[in-house]
Amino acid sequence: MARRSVLTALDIGSSKVVAVVAEVDVSGALAVLGVGQASPAGLRRGMIVDIEEASRAVVRAVTQAQQMSGVEAKTVLASLSGPHVLTAQNRGVVAIANPQREIGPEDVVRVLQAAQVINIPPDRRLLHVLPCQYLVDGYDGIVDPSGMAGNRLEVEATLVLAAASSIQNLGKVIARAGLQVQEVVLSALAAAEAVLLPAEKDLGVVLLDIGGGTTDLAVFQRGSLRLAAVLPVGGDYITSDLAIGLRIPLAAAEQVKKQHGGIRASPVPEGQEVEVPDFGGEHTKKVSRQLLAAIVEARVKEILGLVRQKLAEATDFYMLPGGVVLTGGTAALAGLAQLAGEILQMPVRIGRPQGLEGMADLVQGPEYATAVGLLLYGARSLGRAEAAGGEDVLLGGWLSRLWAWVRDSF
Repeated sequence: MARRSVLTALDIGSSKVVAVVAEVDVSGALAVLGVGQASPAGLRRGMIVDIEEASRAVVRAVTQAQQMSGVEAKTVLASLSGPHVLTAQNRGVVAIANPQREIGPEDVVRVLQAAQVINIPPDRRLLHVLPCQYLVDGYDGIVDPSGMAGNRLEVEATLVLAAASSIQNLGKVIARAGLQVQEVVLSALAAAEAVLLPAEKDLGVVLLDIGGGTTDLAVFQRGSLRLAAVLPVGGDYITSDLAIGLRIPLAAAEQVKKQHGGIRASPVPEGQEVEVPDFGGEHTKKVSRQLLAAIVEARVKEILGLVRQKLAEATDFYMLPGGVVLTGGTAALAGLAQLAGEILQMPVRIGRPQGLEGMADLVQGPEYATAVGLLLYGARSLGRAEAAGGEDVLLGGWLSRLWAWVRDSF
């Protein structure tokens, strides 16, 4: 990169809003300068339900990050999630017009544009066009066809679609917070940047980001995204179950979940108890740790059962030797990886953000995977755009046009 740049990531989730400011140096390395977060407001199950409340939460998180970093944020890389997210596979084909039959960047742009020609419902918008592989004169498995000779260029691509209203509402929240959208990225795609290894993506791997209101699922094979889905269940349901089952306030249930929320009831010695506040807040009571673990285990089994069902419907998930990488705030629950391995019958590990410098210790937990991934994604796009002279050739300026549409819409 020609000079140092500053990026700001904004992860608007159901359990919290996180803002991270980082500097990209000339070599492309990222150094964290500041972190801020705010309590969730205006969101439910990954969907914005109150624009004013959500924008105030964004302001609080970004202000904290700015104060820590000493850098004013004007544009942000934003994450998008929700049950409305869909993926589709499509193929694009173009003829090489160059008399020397050499494939140039403009041919790559044309073939990706050809892959976008599908019947999109009026309430949906195309968010990402992600090439899985290129074919030149029928030969497949090509990662970058630029400079190769051929007569016919094809691409197999994954298209990510999202609800137009959700994209528009996200833009409104960020605009009312006094910020501009630099780029929007699917949450699961961003988290994958932070926690997945290239070898896992090549072999085949499942990313499972269990947040507060949603569980984001993404399948990668041969280095590319093949499937993305969002289930409307997450860690908040565990908290709600604890509040009902133990008859305690939601805030107390969240605290109990974080401090004592193991999943397995059987290893807990009989008779162990923990103190929790009652609804009035004036007194405490003791509850059984076995009961606590049993409540958590039941809900987690339900979530993992839905994940297994989704994988079975969409893929042959037994052919994913990379296994499952768990991330998100709920991934910190003791015993989750073991239970997920038993239910999904795959190797499981906890994914934590990697590849940062500066105050990286502030964002090392799995709950920061999406925010860190946004920064890594943005740094890679920035380097690609600078190499192409200011525009991202692989996407053909698609994201710029998408967000121009958002601005014009409101």
